[in-house]
Amino acid sequence: MELLAHAKKHLLGLLLLGLLFYVIERVMGARRRPGYFRPGMLTDAAYFFTVEFFKQASRVLFIVPFFFLVVAGVTTGEAAKAGSYHGFGPVATQPVWLQALEIYLLADFLGYWIHRLFHSRAWWPFHAVHHSSEELDWLSSVRVHPINEAVDKIAPAVPILFLGFDPTVTAGVTGFLTLYAIFLHADVDWDFGPLRSVIATPVFHRWHHSREPEAIDKNFAGLLPLWDILFGTYYMPRGLQPQNFGATEPVPTGYFGQLWHPFAGWFKRKGPPPLP
Repeated sequence: MELLAHAKKHLLGLLLLGLLFYVIERVMGARRRPGYFRPGMLTDAAYFFTVEFFKQASRVLFIVPFFFLVVAGVTTGEAAKAGSYHGFGPVATQPVWLQALEIYLLADFLGYWIHRLFHSRAWWPFHAVHHSSEELDWLSSVRVHPINEAVDKIAPAVPILFLGFDPTVTAGVTGFLTLYAIFLHADVDWDFGPLRSVIATPVFHRWHHSREPEAIDKNFAGLLPLWDILFGTYYMPRGLQPQNFGATEPVPTGYFGQLWHPFAGWFKRKGPPPLP
């Protein structure tokens, strides 16, 4: 029954997001691509319906940082389980809006470097799954390997938790960033004009997915292009639109083949991939 309830919840979420992005992509964005269906859509739908399982599995890993917080006397096991833990130290005494702003900045900065890590030699096979979409739209955003998804969520959250931020505020920020990441994949030619270098846009992120040589390993930020500008990975040519999407290596088109893809090379190399 619980599984059925989750399926209904996700079906409703799929329909609502589909309606929202139908308006964004086809009405407001005047998408030029004919038809609604595209290659790989069923694979992306499979990710959409299984992502909750992977989220629940990755949340188990948060037991480790909470264990250290309990040992340090910051909180108790009962408080952590009951959800009554709201951070510690000077950080937790700040207003919620200020905590949220700081978390946005910190999470985006950490996310930038985590994203760059997944473009390194050792981690790329996991991230190549996400880049395998040759036609980008909002649904292609959910094509993320479970290992990639777990690291994306846990790696920024752990230091934020150890710094004393309120987990409920962190969860709210995470929810917004997740929705914004979906928007960045939308099939629209929006760059926000004068704000094109201030906040990430669909054009900004679609350049990241382009296989054009000049666009490779560019535009890693999820919210603020500032990080790409500071660290030399910013690419937003005026008067051009990103094209030629897809991974730079062959990736299976099916769901299960993509889950196995990062591990297949281990056996060919007779061992785990080398460090970057």
